[in-house]
Amino acid sequence: MPVTSPQTQTQTQTQDSATATAAEPTLRAGTLGTADIAFFVVSAAAPLTVMAGVAPFAIALGGIGAPVGYLLAGLTLAVFAVGFTTMSRHVRSAGAFYAYITRGLGRSVGIGAALLAMVGYNGMEIGVYGLLGTATQDTLHALFGIDIPWLPVSLAGLVLIWYGGFRSIDFGAKLLGVLLCAETGILVLLAGGVLLKGGAHGLSAASFAPGNVLVPGTAAVLAFAFAAFTGFESTVIYRREARDPGRTVRRATYIAVAFLGVFYAFIVWTVIQAFGDAHVVQAAGSDPAGLFFSAITTFVGGWAADLMHILIVTSVLASLLAFHNAINRYGLALAEEGVLPKMFGTVHAKHRSPYLAGVAQTVLGAAVVLAFWAAGADPYAQLLLWVNTPGMIGLMALQLLAAIAVPFYFRRITHEEGVLRTVVAPIAATVLLSIAIVLVCTHLDLFTGASSLVNMILMAVAPAVFVLGIALARRLRRTRPDVYERFAAEPSADA
Repeated sequence: MPVTSPQTQTQTQTQDSATATAAEPTLRAGTLGTADIAFFVVSAAAPLTVMAGVAPFAIALGGIGAPVGYLLAGLTLAVFAVGFTTMSRHVRSAGAFYAYITRGLGRSVGIGAALLAMVGYNGMEIGVYGLLGTATQDTLHALFGIDIPWLPVSLAGLVLIWYGGFRSIDFGAKLLGVLLCAETGILVLLAGGVLLKGGAHGLSAASFAPGNVLVPGTAAVLAFAFAAFTGFESTVIYRREARDPGRTVRRATYIAVAFLGVFYAFIVWTVIQAFGDAHVVQAAGSDPAGLFFSAITTFVGGWAADLMHILIVTSVLASLLAFHNAINRYGLALAEEGVLPKMFGTVHAKHRSPYLAGVAQTVLGAAVVLAFWAAGADPYAQLLLWVNTPGMIGLMALQLLAAIAVPFYFRRITHEEGVLRTVVAPIAATVLLSIAIVLVCTHLDLFTGASSLVNMILMAVAPAVFVLGIALARRLRRTRPDVYERFAAEPSADA
């Protein structure tokens, strides 16, 4: 028998809690519009870094059909977004992924998902401090011939990102808006130069011909493409700070997926035109790191290549800030649930930011960075790739669990949503995301360049964390049943 949602008992508990803490500062409601949330999500994906740093490998492995891989990944995630955003109209909890999964699959699975989300988002952010160090090294060497150690750069980045998260969310949104416009702008400048000059040998649509798409390397391209969208689902994390969250979150999700899918495919296609269909694979294979810089030097000018070097550093900083803000809000939500220590739920009186959660995340990041440095690890090949990879797999697993949760949730409540949104799209997304995870895991050596043993360990992190989370949930049910029963409770109303 279907039941209505949310539960009256949960509403009463939430109202009592809100009354008890009315004097305490909270997140700044009604601050973020659709564009602001989209900036956070797209910035997390780091478009310039993904294009200049990763797309050449996709071209080298998949050939000139690589642009279609990004379109297919975007289409898959758009299908996922149908059920995901439909559920967002009914689930108002600040817990994002874990709240959705709890609603559909139960509290134990939801708590497992919460732990996986914390580990996944931290992995996606902390590893990137290694990339910040190497990207800054490369930029200073290319522009000024200066060689500096990577560790001071990474530690300085930790301080900058902490400060950005400490400030108000609208400060972060404005800063990310500027940085995102700059990094996408340099890619648009490259594309414009290639199109205006007609490419190396004239413009060609051969990239979209089935014979160039259905090749053995397409599986590798798809693996790279799905990884390029990581973090897009974080729109729902900002629900409490959004204006008209029922509409804003949904619109920002679709805008982010559509923009990334089309933009990635367009930029990859234009770079192929810059070298020509017959020569781009060889160019990408022989000098993947220099592919985009060579193209923009030829079609725009050396000054644009210098600017691209600088904007890659700012692209990395923007990605770090976006993930840092997302992690802080997950920490705040779990502290309010009673799962994390209460102190992490403290909100700054002036900036309305979860600043103690930000301090904890920064200390954790510094500890990991220093540990890799002390071990003599390479900041790119080990700190970035070994820490990022489990995080990426974890977030993809969360997407899969959320897709599975959608039809189960709508079976248990009364609603007026259509079958396409609540059953067909989520099931299709479940199948497609399962394929995506298999593609990433079977091509993990392309991401890490590590041995089979290391790759097995990296793949095992996400399922191990999830199982540990379920075990912790069962212990919580025995030792703190009140916290367990309130987990992912619905608020009485949007702020």
